[in-house]
Amino acid sequence: MHFDLIVIGAGPGGYPAAIRAAQLGAKTAIIEREWLGGTCLNCGCIPTKTLIAGAEVYQKIRHADSFGIKVGSPEIDYPAMKKRKDGVVENLKSGIGSLLKAHGVTVFEGTGSFRDARTVAMASSDGSVQEISANHIVIATGSTSTVPGFIPKHRRIVESRAFLELEKLPESLLVLGGGYIGCELACMAAGLGVEVTVVELLDDVLMLLDKDVRQVVKKNMKSALGMSLLTGAAMENIQATDQGITATAGDQKLEADMLLVAIGRRPVTDGLNLEAAAVQSNEQGYIEVDELSRTNVPGIYCIGDVSGRMQLAHAATSQAIYAVEHALKGTEKIEEIVIPGVIFTSPEVALVGLSKTEAKEQGIPVNTGKFHFRGLGKAMASNETEGFAKIIADPATDRILGAQCVGPHATDLISEMVIAVREELTVEELGNTVHAHPTFAEVWMEAAHALHKACIHAPPAR
Repeated sequence: MHFDLIVIGAGPGGYPAAIRAAQLGAKTAIIEREWLGGTCLNCGCIPTKTLIAGAEVYQKIRHADSFGIKVGSPEIDYPAMKKRKDGVVENLKSGIGSLLKAHGVTVFEGTGSFRDARTVAMASSDGSVQEISANHIVIATGSTSTVPGFIPKHRRIVESRAFLELEKLPESLLVLGGGYIGCELACMAAGLGVEVTVVELLDDVLMLLDKDVRQVVKKNMKSALGMSLLTGAAMENIQATDQGITATAGDQKLEADMLLVAIGRRPVTDGLNLEAAAVQSNEQGYIEVDELSRTNVPGIYCIGDVSGRMQLAHAATSQAIYAVEHALKGTEKIEEIVIPGVIFTSPEVALVGLSKTEAKEQGIPVNTGKFHFRGLGKAMASNETEGFAKIIADPATDRILGAQCVGPHATDLISEMVIAVREELTVEELGNTVHAHPTFAEVWMEAAHALHKACIHAPPAR
């Protein structure tokens, strides 16, 4: 069978690529060996956030008395939470299947492997092999968790995918890795009553954030959720038995029922047979591409995690649209570089553009404006006052270069600043934009005024 375009992988990069190609009139096929929706939908973003939402509800019920509401002692039914999580995933997965069908995309279930630069062999689970060809091929096979060789293999040692499939949470948990995956899952587990210890080799957790942002998250992780954070030390001497896990971090002895390994991801290229198509990858195994997602082989594109760029679902989707439009229409849109990051810790964190730390490292002078949620009427009314929003701007032009937010609804609020950075708005323009009252979004207007020392709802800066 011959197609105009084949997509290998049906994650948040792959299935949008296939749908966009079909919208442009291309005869399109997509190959997926495991699940529609990929890691993000099935064992990453969506299941994690579904369980986190459950943990947030539990915590709100526990503190309902602060709103003048009396309730009994809430109980966690984790199997029911997992069932709900699985239901959300299945509904979304079914929706992707319906969308592909509605757009006339041919879906193949199996593993795609290059025969040459225009031909892909599709091996089905029943052992049959079918060859299909196309004028253009998009690789979108994603990434998977990395578990170093020094980690013992045992049922009590899991990575994120296996952790999300547990029918019962452990009473105590060690988390190896203080990045966003480790901290998100640690907050979820701690929010459901698990005794959690996070071990991070670097000097701090969530090192991609400015220090003042990290401090808010760490304070809540320790005081509100009762977590222990051990940084600047390697986890060593890991032993796993049927009774539990033991290890050391520096001079501290660690014990827990389970170990969650969350220290990175690696590209999924096994079975692709890239050599047959002469597609090049680097030493880490990522497929090399240019700013239009083109590999070294004309007609073959690569998007998402497997290309070694930002490992974010929304970045993969953006790359997918641009790559397909270039392949089928010759449209040379350079990939978006203003990509927001969102972290579903407790409290949430979001960021876009240049951080204050990056500016300092690069010798770039910046002005900053910060406003705390406790100064907002809506935050007080909702009893969600922790954290702040911060704007980073060019002192010469007043142009907004970046923003970070830690606190309630940060992952939703950041979208306004993505537009501000992308469209090169000035701080004055943002501050003069009327924001509805009372809302959480007012925090950006107030931060803009704070940068210019004209904030109405904050005392004068010392």
